[in-house]
Amino acid sequence: MTPPPPKPVQSPGVTPSSPPPAAQTEEGCKLCGSSPSLSCPPCGSVFCETCDEIFHRHPERNNHAREKMQALKPDNCTICGYCALDLAYCPKCDQRSCLKCDDLYHSHPDRKDHQRIQTGLATPQNPIRRTLSSWECASCTTVNEVKEVLCTTCERPRLVSAAPTVPEESPQPVSIAEWQCQSCTAKNSGSSVLCSVCERHRLATHPPAEPKEPVPGLVPSPGKQWTCQHCTYVNSTPSTKCEMCELPRPGDGHSPAKPVPPSPVTGFVVGPVDLPRQDLDFTRQKAMKEDGLKLIQHIREGDKKGVSPEVVYAALSVSRESNVNPCDWLKSELPHLLDEICAVAASVQQDYKTGHSGPRGERLLNPVGQSGDGQPSRVEAKQAWVAAGGDTEKAVQLLLRNRRAKVRELCSLGFTDEAACEDALRQSGGEVQGALCLLQRPLLEDFRQRVWSELPLADLNPKHPDREWLCRRLLALYDLPSWGRCELVLSLLLEPGAKYSLEDVVQAAKDSQDREAIKRRLKKECLICMDEFPQTKMKSLTYCQCSVCVDCFQQHFTIAVKDKHIRDMVCPNCSEPDINDHERLGMYFTFLDIQLKDCLEENVYNLFVKKLTEHTLIRDPNFRWCTNCSYGFIYEGNELKVTCEQCRKSFCNKCKKPWEDQHAGLTCEEFQTWKRENDPEYQKQGLAGYLQDNGITCPYCKFQYALSKGGCMHFSCSQCTYQFCSGCNNPFHTTACSEECRFNGLHAHHPRDCLFYMRDWEPERLQALLQRKDVEFNIEPPHGAEAGQCGVIEVKEEGNQQIDSACGGQAQPGQAGLCLKHYREYLVSLINDHSIDPASLYDEHELIVACQRYRVDVAREEAEEDEPYRARLMEKLMNEVPLGEKVPRKK
Repeated sequence: MTPPPPKPVQSPGVTPSSPPPAAQTEEGCKLCGSSPSLSCPPCGSVFCETCDEIFHRHPERNNHAREKMQALKPDNCTICGYCALDLAYCPKCDQRSCLKCDDLYHSHPDRKDHQRIQTGLATPQNPIRRTLSSWECASCTTVNEVKEVLCTTCERPRLVSAAPTVPEESPQPVSIAEWQCQSCTAKNSGSSVLCSVCERHRLATHPPAEPKEPVPGLVPSPGKQWTCQHCTYVNSTPSTKCEMCELPRPGDGHSPAKPVPPSPVTGFVVGPVDLPRQDLDFTRQKAMKEDGLKLIQHIREGDKKGVSPEVVYAALSVSRESNVNPCDWLKSELPHLLDEICAVAASVQQDYKTGHSGPRGERLLNPVGQSGDGQPSRVEAKQAWVAAGGDTEKAVQLLLRNRRAKVRELCSLGFTDEAACEDALRQSGGEVQGALCLLQRPLLEDFRQRVWSELPLADLNPKHPDREWLCRRLLALYDLPSWGRCELVLSLLLEPGAKYSLEDVVQAAKDSQDREAIKRRLKKECLICMDEFPQTKMKSLTYCQCSVCVDCFQQHFTIAVKDKHIRDMVCPNCSEPDINDHERLGMYFTFLDIQLKDCLEENVYNLFVKKLTEHTLIRDPNFRWCTNCSYGFIYEGNELKVTCEQCRKSFCNKCKKPWEDQHAGLTCEEFQTWKRENDPEYQKQGLAGYLQDNGITCPYCKFQYALSKGGCMHFSCSQCTYQFCSGCNNPFHTTACSEECRFNGLHAHHPRDCLFYMRDWEPERLQALLQRKDVEFNIEPPHGAEAGQCGVIEVKEEGNQQIDSACGGQAQPGQAGLCLKHYREYLVSLINDHSIDPASLYDEHELIVACQRYRVDVAREEAEEDEPYRARLMEKLMNEVPLGEKVPRKK
C-alpha cells in the first residue's frame, strides 16, 4: 500500500482550515489510496466503493457493517491531493494541479504542448485528494483512469507501491550456498553445521539480551564500545579481547596488567577488598557454546543412524528435561507421541464435524492403533511435529491445516467424498499423488479388467443408436486421425449392400479421406478369379502392376513350388519378370522370399528355399553336373578327372565326357583325335558321333546334352528351365527385352553366324564358304555305318513324354551318311569352329536385310553403283556388327 504523503507546511499569512468532520479522515483507501467513501469499524480501515466491494467479498468479511463518509471537496490538486496553492488548470486534460505536479505531469512528451491557465490560490482541503474517476501511480505519479489496471506511463500495476529507498535486510537470507549465523551474523558455507566464528549451531536463535549489573569501580562509558573485526560483535566493556569469540582486540598495544605480587609485609590488617563479580554475559555465552557443542554431538550421532538434523533438534527440545539421549528417545517414545498427535487431530476433526468440542481427555478416548475414518497417519504426524520444532500443540494444528489443504486439493480434482479422500491420504502417508492413485483405482477397474481379459473385444455395431459413442470408440481403438474420418467409416459401413469389414474400411480411411477413392480401394478386382476384394487382401509382385487376391496368390505359388521349377515362379497373370534376365531374376527372388514366407505353409516354404538354394549354386563357377547320374555338386579341384559323390563314377572336368584311362595325360582335343582314329564304335558313328560330342550345353547351368541342334532352335533346359537358342546360346524373351527391341512375343536376337539363319542354305553354298577358308569337310559316310539312315540322336515326343532316339532320316549321297538337316548342322558347326563370317556370300538383298536387322544405315549415296554400294554395306556390316559372342566354337 502506498504510504500517505506528508502533511503540507502552512505558508505564513494563510489561515489554516478547520479540521474535517468526523466522517472524514486524512487517510486514503486502504487498498488503492484514493479518496475513501466507506468506513468499516470492524476492520478499522476506510475504502473506496470499488475496493470495498472486492475486499468484503471474502466469506469472513462479508457481514461487516460499513458506514458512508462525507465526500471531499474537489478544491485541492487533483494529482497530489493536498496542495492548494497556485493551482494551474489544463483544459485539454480537464484537471487542476499545483505548479510542482503540473510541471512533473506535463513533462511527458505527449503532454508538453498543453496550454494551462493559472487559477491562483485555493482553499486547502483534505491533505489526501483523490477522485473516483482516476488514480495516481505510486512509481511515476501519473494520473490514470479508474478503468486502467496498469499505469499508462511506466506500465506498473495499480496496487504496487513505490520501491523503498533502503532495502530491507532479511534476518536469514535464503541461500543454498551459505547461511548467516543468527547470533554473530557471520556468513558460513551451506555444508557447515556450526558457525565458523562463534561455533553455535545453525538452528540456534539470537540470545536474548540480559541486563548487566554494574561492576564496582568501573563506570561504563558509551564511547568505550568497540566492534570485533572477526565476529562483528559489539563489545560494551573496554576489554582487551572479544566477549563472543575471545579473540584479542585489534590495534590494542597494551598488554594485560600483571597480577600484583603479595606484599611481603605481614601483620597489617587490610580492609575488606571487593572481589570482581563474574561477567554474566560471559557465563551466558559459555552456556550457549556448551549447548551448541552438545547439539552438534547429537546431530553427528543421529547422522550415523540416518536421522536428519531437524528431527534431532525437535527431539532434543522434547527430551531435554528428561536428560535422555535424543536418538534413544526417538526410538522409544516418538511412536507413542505420534500416535497421540494423530488421535488428538482425529478427535479435533471429529468434534469440528459434529459441532461438539469436549474436553481434551475425551478426545484421547480413541484407542491408539485403531485408525478411525480420516485419522492422520504417522508419516503426516511426524512431518508436522518436525515442522513445529517438537511442539505438540503446534504439530496438531499444523497437521490439521495440512490435512484440510490436501482434502481441498483432492476435492478440486473431482473427488467430492471427503471421507474417501481422508482415508486415501491416511493410506498413502499424506501424499497427494499416492491418494490420487488410490482414488482413481476403482474408476479404472473396468478398464483393467478389459485390458487383462483374454476374451476378444466386442465387435462394433454400426447401427448403434449412440453415434457419438461409436466415433469415440473408433478414435480410441483404431487411432483414426480425426472425428470426420470416424463419421466417414460409419457412413461407409451403413451403405446398403456394403460387404466391407470394419478393419478394411478403417485401413482405407487412414490412407485417404476421399469417399470415392476409399470405395475404389475396397473394390479391387482379382485378375485370376475376377472377384472383388479390398486392397488390403490383394497381393502384388514387385516387377508388375498385377493384383491378385490372397487365395489365388497362395494357390499359384504352392503349385509352382511343388510341381515346377524355381524359374516358373513368376506372375500368374503376365508371367513377369523375364526369367532369362539374371540381374532382375535375382532381385525378384529376394523380394519374393519375403512375400512367400507369410502366405505359404511351412513345408512348402522350406521346399522353395531348397530350390532357391540350388538355383543359386548353379551360378557358382565351381558347380559341376555329373554326366552319368545328373547329380550336381561343388568341385574346387584342378584335376581333369572328377568323381561324382553320388554315383562314384568319373568324368572329364573340361569336356564333360565319361572318363577313360586313355584320357590321362592327354588334352581333350588330343583324346578326341585318338578316339576317332582308334575306337571302332566311334568310327562307326561317324559324323553322328561328332554331333553328339559337340551337343547342346546349357549356358546357364552348364548341363550338357548329347543331342543335335537341328530342328527347332528354341531349347529349354530340363535342369534349370533356361530357354535359349541351341545355335547361338542367346536367351529367348517373351516381351521386349530393351527399349530398342521391337518384338513383344517370344523371340531371340540371333547373330548372323547362328544356325538359325544358315539352316536354310544349301549344302553346296555352305561348302563353298568353307572352301574359301580351306576348311576340310566330309562328304562320304563312315565305314561300317548303316546305309541310307541318319543315326544322330534327337529328342522326340511320344505321348506325353520326351525321349532320346535316332533321327532315322533319309541320307542322301554326298552328305556323309546324314540327313539334309543334320548335314547342314555339321557344316555350320565347322563354320562356327573356324569363325568364318557368312556375310561374304550375301547377295544384295540378303545384305540389305541383314543391315536393317542390326540397325546399320543402308542409305545409298548419290549416283552410287550397285557393286560399290554392296561392297560398302558389307564392309560396314562386318566392321560394326561382330559375330556372335555366345556361339559354340571349338577351342
